[in-house]
Amino acid sequence: MPIIKLLSDNLISQIAAGEVVERPASVLKELLENSLDAGATEITVSLVEGGVKEIRVVDNGLGMEDSDLPLALRRHATSKIASLDDLENVRSLGFRGEALASIASVARVSITTRTAKAHHGASIRSEGGVESPVEPASAAQGSTITVNDLYFNTPARRKFLRTEATEFAHCTDVFRRIALVRPDVAFVLRHNGKVHSHFASADLTRRVDSLLTSAFVAAARPVDESTLGMRITGFAGSPGETRTNRDAQYLFVNGRFVRDKVMTHAVREGYRDMLHGDRHPSYVLFLDIDPSGVDVNVHPAKTEIRFRDSRAVHQFVFHALSKALSASADSAPAAHAAPVLAEARPAHEAYSRAPIQSNLGIAEPVARYLSMFSESRDSAASPGLAAATAALRPLTQGSAAGDNPRLGYAVAQLHGIYILAQNAEGLVLVDMHAAHERIVYEGLKTSLDRHAIETQHLLIPSTLVLDPLDVATAEENFEALGELGFEIALLSPTTITVRALPSMLAGGDIGEMVRAVLREIRDFGASRALTERRDELLSSMACHGAVRANRNLTLPEMNALLRQMEETERSGQCNHGRPTWFQMSLSDLDKLFMRGR
Repeated sequence: MPIIKLLSDNLISQIAAGEVVERPASVLKELLENSLDAGATEITVSLVEGGVKEIRVVDNGLGMEDSDLPLALRRHATSKIASLDDLENVRSLGFRGEALASIASVARVSITTRTAKAHHGASIRSEGGVESPVEPASAAQGSTITVNDLYFNTPARRKFLRTEATEFAHCTDVFRRIALVRPDVAFVLRHNGKVHSHFASADLTRRVDSLLTSAFVAAARPVDESTLGMRITGFAGSPGETRTNRDAQYLFVNGRFVRDKVMTHAVREGYRDMLHGDRHPSYVLFLDIDPSGVDVNVHPAKTEIRFRDSRAVHQFVFHALSKALSASADSAPAAHAAPVLAEARPAHEAYSRAPIQSNLGIAEPVARYLSMFSESRDSAASPGLAAATAALRPLTQGSAAGDNPRLGYAVAQLHGIYILAQNAEGLVLVDMHAAHERIVYEGLKTSLDRHAIETQHLLIPSTLVLDPLDVATAEENFEALGELGFEIALLSPTTITVRALPSMLAGGDIGEMVRAVLREIRDFGASRALTERRDELLSSMACHGAVRANRNLTLPEMNALLRQMEETERSGQCNHGRPTWFQMSLSDLDKLFMRGR
């Protein structure tokens, strides 16, 4: 008896559904794309219980004939391609003929439709892949597709669905992307009977303004460049309006939202000389390319693509962004240069250039020496001189004992940012945030490799108000967050509480730290974030957990930081490649003051 058996069509459809129908948002994406392919100019979406109970999409598109309805629910039946040549030049959003069949195999689906020429409409129902006969129905031109009780017949899959708020957040994200790429189409989104979003047909500028922010549109740089077979349009956010996350980055290729490494890298390179390493630009960019130059048949979800000449696409996108951003910089008034640079600096490193008298944070013993010495400067045995000698004694004693630390011993803090230290060669200047960032980063890497990140419970848990998608990401990735040392609980669809965090990050900006981690997991998935993107994730955590600028350190704290630097690999540069310290020898100082000439 053969051990290999043919699977039933129903089981094949349910297996295929695993690639197409991940959650209600996946269903909504496929239905919206079908409506757009049908030429709809008005689309209304109604969701019940985050789309788990019901998803209904009503459009005024071309509609379908009675005879089309049974085929609409069959696998690999489509009106959009008929040959390999069509597949290689596809412009429609859908083309595989799998979506409706996959959805119908794991839900209760009904379709009601009418074309402009038909005297009446028609409807069909399917429950778990079992179809009913086509029946006449009253309907306006267009199609209404209703999907009820997702995964009703596959309870194991249904267990993986999250809370109503989480699933609705994902649906909202899909809805916004579709509305963004087609500003000429009017969209309405209802949830549990209430209107959540309503976008009238408009031009791209007004649609972007309604979906992002007025501040983005006001500061954004228009992009419109063409070359042989390619054109890129849209808006590139101002370098002065950067963010700590990537949640305002939209890339579309031939009207399709995509996640593509080639384009993402090209855009990042376009901003390269204008961004600090841990800041992210906002942008909405549309690439139109000859369909034969891009393969959209990479994955059933159709968000992954492959360019036939990725190098040409990369260079085109890179140069288009560089030109748009450079042109705006050249035209900006010179008087605005300083404020823009200040805005581009991360908040945790921002500081004001106040008079030196108020910002020179000198280590306490030396400060006391200066004040005393000013009162009795001609007395060699004054208390001030004794205090100065005591402050510098650790270095003298270390040298006598043969202990000569490479970075020496701290004597002062400058502007709450730099540590001034004295070693045997002369003066050492340390960027305390950059140095501590590297120390924390290397410590996190070592701990994560050993699966032993120490956590510290907060005496008072920190409550954070987040974007619903960030809360959804936290709910879905408790295990991964725990591996990173975070203990998080959900309070509401937009609120979480942080009960514990990695002990190495205690004292850091908890809100920015958690947001950065959630964005990384949300953009790349927990598995990739903890493996191939581990270093980027830990680098971001270290940046938000490192000692902040404008924090006054005591002399022991500064010396402890210097000792940690000496024990840490690659401590000469921070995680973003900036130097952490400089040495000025006594001969360099002599030259500055022209000593010996």
